[in-house]
Amino acid sequence: MANEVSRPDGTRPLTVWYNTKCPVCDAGIRHQKSRLIEAVKAGRIEFLDINLEPDALAHFGAGLDDVRRRLHATDEDGRLLVGADVALAVWRRTPGQGWIATLLGAPGIIVLTRFAYDRFADLLFAWNKRNGRW
Repeated sequence: MANEVSRPDGTRPLTVWYNTKCPVCDAGIRHQKSRLIEAVKAGRIEFLDINLEPDALAHFGAGLDDVRRRLHATDEDGRLLVGADVALAVWRRTPGQGWIATLLGAPGIIVLTRFAYDRFADLLFAWNKRNGRW
């Protein structure tokens, strides 16, 4: 699987799994990819469509609907990140956006960040489901 592939130096990229069938998710990831072109080219980060490999994160207990509901990623150490933690990891790597991760990932604030992300993700998931975006 793509999220288990190491680079020649033995490290893994941050691998972000997302739902391309969600227009909001797809637009957000396309925007981030455009800001991370060098990191993508260098293999330090990759963005993959969960719809093409629905069982890609099954060994973590994450199914297709889990990823359709919230971003999922595997970090350089092979750990699973979910939801707001994925967004923070991407912002940390995005030129000019590290400050967002620092602010929203600060102790005390991270709880609110995760709560807000999860509520938005729940609404977006329900909207996509209602509109048959599977």
